[in-house]
Amino acid sequence: MRNYFNYFTEIEEKFQQRRGSLLMLSTLDWALIEIWREAGIPLEVVLRGIDNAFDKHDAKTLRSSSKIRKVNGLAWCAQSVMEAVEQSIEASVGSAATSKIDSAESGFERQLIHDYLEQNARAIEGVTLRPPADAVAAEIANRLLGLARDLPAQPAGLLEDLDRNLSVLEERMFAALLMSTPETELVSLREQATTELAPYRGKMQAIQIKQVQQQFLQKKLLEANKLPRLSLFYMSHA
Repeated sequence: MRNYFNYFTEIEEKFQQRRGSLLMLSTLDWALIEIWREAGIPLEVVLRGIDNAFDKHDAKTLRSSSKIRKVNGLAWCAQSVMEAVEQSIEASVGSAATSKIDSAESGFERQLIHDYLEQNARAIEGVTLRPPADAVAAEIANRLLGLARDLPAQPAGLLEDLDRNLSVLEERMFAALLMSTPETELVSLREQATTELAPYRGKMQAIQIKQVQQQFLQKKLLEANKLPRLSLFYMSHA
């Protein structure tokens, strides 16, 4: 995967470029990109899928005598991205593509990572949460401080292992938030996700829709409680 830490940014820029105007990605769009990243879909494959989707849209616009609706969301490209994935798999003739996060290539130094872990720990300590999320948050903050403290003794090139640990901590935080958030709030957020997904249901597989809804809910709950994302990816945006 080309430049792991620019994954979201390059997809956003490609979408805006092909759309021909600046349109900030929605929470739904960012959730979809997270699904692609976690599934290990290479950046170049996603970009190719976006290009293919807009090529088809542009061709349809040229052929049509009536006005064609403008593309207003990245989810509109989801089906094309999955087609690009299938084409990429076929082209590889069964060979598995591997990716490795390397500290030298990513440009991240240990001190930056150390500061990032401590910064997130302090941010978590500074929020007030309902039980049981409050206790889980305290444990996670302590864990982040421990990871920061132990970082200098860790062998080089283990960012991938560290990021997996951070993802597990974030999943624990999300699970605790689900338990502590009132049912009415959760229902409202799920309804919001369903409404935003409605125009794209015909272009997404059922499993994609379910995953995006989950990512949407997670992102909204973290934002509502002023909690940081923990993955090293977000260090570039901190």
